[in-house]
Amino acid sequence: MDPLPASLKAEGSKPLRENRPQGFQHLRIDRVSRNFGSAVALAGLDLTIQAGEFIALLGPSGCGKSTALNCVAGLLPLTGGSIWLDQRRIDQLPPERRGFGMVFQNYALFPHLTVRRNVAFGLVMRRLPKKEIRSRVDAALDLVQLEGHGEKLPGQLSGGQQQRVAVSRALAGRPAILLADEPTGNLDSRNGEAVMQLLRELHQGGATICMVTHDERFAQHADRTVHLFDGQIVEDRMAA
Repeated sequence: MDPLPASLKAEGSKPLRENRPQGFQHLRIDRVSRNFGSAVALAGLDLTIQAGEFIALLGPSGCGKSTALNCVAGLLPLTGGSIWLDQRRIDQLPPERRGFGMVFQNYALFPHLTVRRNVAFGLVMRRLPKKEIRSRVDAALDLVQLEGHGEKLPGQLSGGQQQRVAVSRALAGRPAILLADEPTGNLDSRNGEAVMQLLRELHQGGATICMVTHDERFAQHADRTVHLFDGQIVEDRMAA
């Protein structure tokens, strides 16, 4: 079982350093639809995410929540509608040009690369200077309390630690929005709560987060919950 990172312990805790996103005001999903053949996954979805929000997309399997997230990330093309970051239309851009970070349920780590090289992978692909890559990787691993695990392989880590590596990889790119698709789906309850607390602390440090979950308990960590059913929003509520 993955021990709670130091920042999540009740005593001797320290706040996570601020992770301020790239400047923007809001992301707007405008009448977005997505079909898979004759099956309608999203039916004219309208949703605006303000900078600094932690929003949870909640609903049962097949309701369209992961489809919506993948459309925002650029992993799925739209059947109709558009997606805007402020006044800039982004749904026609490839994923790497949208400025978002993605965390997957299955971690999506390269098993043959060390933790440091996994976190650095996207930065290397962007051909950033080596000194900047080193600095960003160090900062991202520090944020998720994995400073001493950089030379390990993913297979040497617990599931909770691997998910934190995935979060740090997304953060290293300094995303405008952190997108998380069922980030607790492969974790036991304790590790799931630890990852959710980590996301909450990142949000309190300035990160904008949009998370998909089917679990009401984890949705309660967000400050806004959007319920989806049959590809449409049936409820949009702020935390009490």
